[in-house]
Amino acid sequence: MSDSLPSVTVIIAARPDMAEPKALSAARAMAYPAEKLEIIIARGKQPSVQRNAALRAARGELIYFLDDDSVAQPDNLRRAIVHFRDPKVAIVGGPNVCPPDAPALEQVFALVLGSWLAFGPSRARYTPVGRLRETGEKELILCNQFARRETMLKHGGFNEALYPNEENALMDDIQKAGGKLLYDPELIVHRRPRRTLKAFAKMLMTYGRGRAEQFRVNPTFGSALNFVPPLFLVYLLSLAVVWAVPCPAEFSWLRGAYHLPLGIYGLAVVVQTVWLVPNGGILRSLGAMPLIVMSHLLYGFGFWRGLFTKLKPPDQRSDTPVALEMVRE
Repeated sequence: MSDSLPSVTVIIAARPDMAEPKALSAARAMAYPAEKLEIIIARGKQPSVQRNAALRAARGELIYFLDDDSVAQPDNLRRAIVHFRDPKVAIVGGPNVCPPDAPALEQVFALVLGSWLAFGPSRARYTPVGRLRETGEKELILCNQFARRETMLKHGGFNEALYPNEENALMDDIQKAGGKLLYDPELIVHRRPRRTLKAFAKMLMTYGRGRAEQFRVNPTFGSALNFVPPLFLVYLLSLAVVWAVPCPAEFSWLRGAYHLPLGIYGLAVVVQTVWLVPNGGILRSLGAMPLIVMSHLLYGFGFWRGLFTKLKPPDQRSDTPVALEMVRE
């Protein structure tokens, strides 16, 4: 029976000084024949470089990428390999979900990440959405993603000048070449969001910067939606000019009309907050309200920054060599 199963390599990117990653014990517990399963911990300080090194060393036909804190379900391997029976399927992924026992603040962060207004279609990365379907890179995330090793190597692996969004650029290339990307809402890992408000804010700016850098390297029409937060930030700054400049009485209606988008936005935030209540409860949903606004502002700021950053080659990003730990099952 196991002879018909594809071999799988689990790749876990970890810091050099990290003790045994949480993802390792979960990977070992997954239901799969030991002779078909290989686990590689890639230690370093540049995740795209770490994953590329592990990818070249891997023996599996399929690669399962996990972050060091991704706790995969025991049946994830069995569930995912079924989708690869279609030879056109190149990548399969699912959401990373906040565990139910996480602290209250992290549960609020999870509500923001899973909201339409804050993250749009990318909310599917953080909460199960819909059914199994063909998708694009916006709904898939590298902390819970399967891929054909041969396909990834054919496309050169991850762009090591990008972090984050190195996987998004690669998925775009694979999809353009005819490969299918699948989203399975039941292919879940549990993973805690950022622990503090400061870390959450930094993540939002990093996501914005990463998306802008990806757009510079791989411009696509699919990135058009990501320009909304940075343009909204420009709009908010322009309001200060509108308020400061004297306006003749006969044109006061223009000033009022200029405030209309802000009113619509405020209403959208209220509607989104109410929509979160059935899942998050009243208090957590109210806590998510200002963070939804913060997500747009910080993402927009990060995006503008990412449009003008200097993309460093990997040898200038970190002087820490990659160390591979082969965990043979």
